[in-house]
Amino acid sequence: MMDAEIESLAVLGAGSMGHGIAEVAAIAGYDVVLRDIEEDLVEDGYEQIEWSLEKLAEKNQIDQDPDDVLARISTMVDLEAAVADADLVIEAAPEDLEIKRNIFADVDAASGEETIMATNTSSLRVGDIAEATDRPEYVCGMHFFNPPVKMDLVEVAAGEQTAAAVIDAGVEFVESLDKTPIRVRKDVPQFVVNNVLTPFMGEAGFMYDEGDVEIQDVDAAMVFQRGYPMGPFELNDFGGLDIFYHSREQWDDPIPESISSRVDAEDLGRKTGKGFYDYDDGEGVNYEPTDGEGIDTLRIEARMINEAAKLVGDDVADPEDIDIGMRLGGGLPEGTCRTGDKLGLDTVLEKLRDLHERTGAERYEPADYLVELVENGHTGEKAGKGFYDYSDGGPYHYISHELTEEGKLHVLFDREERLNAFSTDMFNEVQRLLETVDDEDVACVVFEGAGDRAFSAGADITGFTVAEPTDLASVDETVQTIYEYPRPTVAKIDGFCLGAGLEITLACDLRYATEGSRLGSPEIDLGLIPGGGGTQRLVRLVGEPRTKELVYRGMQLSADQAEDWGILNRAVEADEFEETIDDVVDDLVNGPQTALEVAKQVIQEGQDASLDTGLSLEAQGFGLLATTDDMLEGVAAFNQDREPDFGGD
Repeated sequence: MMDAEIESLAVLGAGSMGHGIAEVAAIAGYDVVLRDIEEDLVEDGYEQIEWSLEKLAEKNQIDQDPDDVLARISTMVDLEAAVADADLVIEAAPEDLEIKRNIFADVDAASGEETIMATNTSSLRVGDIAEATDRPEYVCGMHFFNPPVKMDLVEVAAGEQTAAAVIDAGVEFVESLDKTPIRVRKDVPQFVVNNVLTPFMGEAGFMYDEGDVEIQDVDAAMVFQRGYPMGPFELNDFGGLDIFYHSREQWDDPIPESISSRVDAEDLGRKTGKGFYDYDDGEGVNYEPTDGEGIDTLRIEARMINEAAKLVGDDVADPEDIDIGMRLGGGLPEGTCRTGDKLGLDTVLEKLRDLHERTGAERYEPADYLVELVENGHTGEKAGKGFYDYSDGGPYHYISHELTEEGKLHVLFDREERLNAFSTDMFNEVQRLLETVDDEDVACVVFEGAGDRAFSAGADITGFTVAEPTDLASVDETVQTIYEYPRPTVAKIDGFCLGAGLEITLACDLRYATEGSRLGSPEIDLGLIPGGGGTQRLVRLVGEPRTKELVYRGMQLSADQAEDWGILNRAVEADEFEETIDDVVDDLVNGPQTALEVAKQVIQEGQDASLDTGLSLEAQGFGLLATTDDMLEGVAAFNQDREPDFGGD
């Protein structure tokens, strides 16, 4: 089973989701058939793709000619012809079970025996759709998020009879689109993200129904006290109250009266001009940082954490996938399982039990897995274990790293959904890595940002509004750890390098950027000044006048200008960037490690000392190195006209 690779696909439905999926697949190099029930619908979808590709090209976000991408897309109305030669069929029809079943029955009859049939449903069960086919083992969920061109997450979901090979093929396909898949191992309605995110919006509605809170206060508390990108009422308005209502109604789940009454009145949010906020005659979203005092934010988050615990306990998804899903699909600054471990799962359980006892509502009944964790003493980060094991410091959520045999430690700032902006957790992870890695195995460190848009766009300001003062110290400590690391450090910059990103760059020994990159210190526009040495290292590098101009005006410099100012070693053309970095790394990993370490120490300590003291440090270092085997090997190699083979002694 499943010997054939996915090379071509058909997308059924040319609406916003369908044409978006088709565009993403065509950009990735696939031949795509875009099909809908009427020619006008298909043409509208095709024109939307054409417009989108032009915009992407204007912003240099694709490296292909839009016409070449469009040439991979054909349009059809006839379903049989559309799916006849497809290795994968993705259905993106309206969220109606009968419509989807009819489509899958037709696809099953018209497609090949090993064609994978995927539904883009966000709320229905895969198995209920697969019942319409004679090959349920070939049916899976492939839930893209809207808009597919911008959203990185795809939930790949198994039905009760879906073959494991089909899920594996689906995951590989999503990865080939340069998207991030998460596996949903069991057939549950709404998969992962919607199951965990729905209580965020719903519980706020129930709180409002009770008459004890104001809309603005709840939204302000969740944003400014807890760091969420939108308040729950704001998010309901943004997505559409009818969407929330129908996703709950179809499964007979309780719906807050404040939502159902607005749906009845057709006040559906932004798209109708009025929802929880008035966008036509009122101010729209109008909460302030000073709002939100006394709001029970734990009540909302406990519900979300409880839903995550149900998914883990029922083996639907791992904590890692849930948290990736909530970050990439839900837009949360951190995953819900991680939030639970920070809050303390015993605190969460106590809140749920209090609410359940007070109301008797089923939605507060604690998940068995949550109870099990707490009873076993696994209450979160402070206890050393919760959803995650923290016995060795815990997993890395926001960075990834690889240490090669040659000694290159590659550190990737892996928060692409937020332009690699630094949270306190992310700072701590970088520091923990550098403090725990065996320096003897490392020859150099290369720091890079995920994606091609940002090295790091700075600190995650939303997260810092809820941080403790002691947490903010992690900024200085992490940057200082990078600066003092005994091995050469390299900043590999592609895209924005702002604020905290620039501070990390200044702490590195060598700095290279693509010519299209932008560097700057915009903190003054937020009523702040650069931290993490951003003023002091910069003034020592470029002098007082330029530092003041950069900081006072919140300027952004082009890579060429940053090179002229001496911030960068070099600005490099994009097509030469990887080769340039490889050459630098090759010199560092093959160089004399002891001499490189001494050179770094002498340069850094000497620059802040008097000239006499600096010269003394230099002489001591030179004398030390003159006794090493590496020095003898260097001299021998020079005399013999060959490359030295340093051993690090």
